[in-house]
Amino acid sequence: MAEKTGLEELTPREIVNRLDTYIIGQNKAKKAVAIALRNRTRRLKLPEEIRDEIAPKNILMIGPTGVGKTEIARRLAKLCNAPFLKVEATKYTEVGYVGRDVESMIRDLMAVSYNMVKAEMQEQMKVSAESQVEEKLLDLLLPGSGKKKPEAENANVFGHLPAFTDVSGVAASQPETSAETGNMDSTREKFRQMLREGKLEDREVEVSVSKKANVPTMEIFAGGNIEDLEATMQSFSSLLTGNRSKKKMVTIKEAREIITAEQLDKMIDPDKVCDEAKNRVEQMGIIFIDEIDKIAVRGDRGSGQDVSREGVQRDILPIVEGSNVNTKYGVIDTTHILFIAAGAFSLSKPSDLIPELQGRFPLRVELESLNAEDFKRILLEPKNALIRQYRELLATEGVTLEFTDDAVDKMSSLAEEVNSRMENIGARRLHTIMESLLEELSFEADAHAGETVKIDAAYVDEHLAGIVKDQDLQKYIL
Repeated sequence: MAEKTGLEELTPREIVNRLDTYIIGQNKAKKAVAIALRNRTRRLKLPEEIRDEIAPKNILMIGPTGVGKTEIARRLAKLCNAPFLKVEATKYTEVGYVGRDVESMIRDLMAVSYNMVKAEMQEQMKVSAESQVEEKLLDLLLPGSGKKKPEAENANVFGHLPAFTDVSGVAASQPETSAETGNMDSTREKFRQMLREGKLEDREVEVSVSKKANVPTMEIFAGGNIEDLEATMQSFSSLLTGNRSKKKMVTIKEAREIITAEQLDKMIDPDKVCDEAKNRVEQMGIIFIDEIDKIAVRGDRGSGQDVSREGVQRDILPIVEGSNVNTKYGVIDTTHILFIAAGAFSLSKPSDLIPELQGRFPLRVELESLNAEDFKRILLEPKNALIRQYRELLATEGVTLEFTDDAVDKMSSLAEEVNSRMENIGARRLHTIMESLLEELSFEADAHAGETVKIDAAYVDEHLAGIVKDQDLQKYIL
């Protein structure tokens, strides 16, 4: 199921339609994201002098947890063929504190882009690598069969000497050698045919797997952090130990994958991959910063962590505005990277962010809380609808689930009621309800193999009576 496609083919309407198959409602957020994505391709079609002047319009998504902010970003990643990275703002610390610095998000995005471009190039070269992989597999199956014919080698070395002759003056021949060579060639061709027909997939061969020693990067000395130091030390270690290969017994099927990967690595030009990956990051890169409300400093200015929170905002600011970040793949300009930030802002407000950072997210989209009708659609409509998930899970045990309309209505209204009385955790409440509803059935599924279990309103009332009656509901909060 290939969902990815080029951004050229994704019109805003098409992007929204694709997101609709997984996410219910939130049309404002979907439209904002769709337009922002489309503007990326529009900008690239402009003359160079105006193209550099057009900055991406970063988006700030505001809404309670469980309404689809992260899901929109996750599905967006599968839709677009652009470098995409999702990060949590809470993972970062101010410069001077132990932890991840905010520039590492650019390094991570570049690594994502590099791997994506490398995979694409390898896919294009797979066909041309097949013949070489086939020859190497035959060499493993028939050691020595792939060597050059001895006549060609001897001709180079002894070409200036006269041929040996017998008593009749006729040059002596070597029928045994040529016969052996002919038999070996014939056997190799038979094995080649069997290999192509898939008859040798389970045969075991011995393969040498080499570990490459990567040249260590010196990023740690250019303002890196603990992670960079760790990676550098590992690179030094591998450089000192050198290239070590170990032999292992694997099937032909596994050997083909190992040899193909090694062959494709040799065929790919790392510099070419790096240049293309860098261009994609700078022109089409997208970073989704989740939980940005957790680094907002509330008006009352609490103690402790709040100091570091404002520091993280200050560190994020230059990256969002546009700056140069050192990575092991080169210097990355962040000016045209699209940033999408999201947060519930239940304990803080967008205005609690520092003014400069607020100004770098000019588009604000409020996601709406979900109601009973939304919950009903979530249970039934998406491609990965919850009801379908549980049906498939229990079908593996031979149990068939049937949900009636009144049962779905009951669960939807119950989710809305519990969210209104307790913490509003959005669609995640449905997971609590579905698990509680099917807890006994899931536990005793093997005893109900071959049965069809009907889930109706009465079944829901019976199994969720505890949730309805218990006003505290502490046990059921995620």
